[in-house]
Amino acid sequence: MREVLHVLSIGHGRITLSVMRTLTVRLPETLAAEIEAESRKRRISKSDVVRERLQREQSSAQPASSLDQIADLIGSVVDDLPRDLSARKKEYLRMTGYGQKRPR
Repeated sequence: MREVLHVLSIGHGRITLSVMRTLTVRLPETLAAEIEAESRKRRISKSDVVRERLQREQSSAQPASSLDQIADLIGSVVDDLPRDLSARKKEYLRMTGYGQKRPR
């Protein structure tokens, strides 16, 4: 990546605004066209549109906890388990034959 330094000239002095890096990204044709259309409509650069979208996405994304990451899996392993399994687990395991010797 190469760095681009934005400098604003004021009279004889110069003010450095920020250091930005250049990144080349390949986009699907539909997304590129969408960004270009928004750029023309709002009269801002395509880079500004992409920066805004990335910042918006970054600010809306919150770090997911471990529980959030597996929440859709909880309780989905077996549907026919009894509702009171946590209170009667030993009884359930005995009924299913868990822990008993098996013939060889």
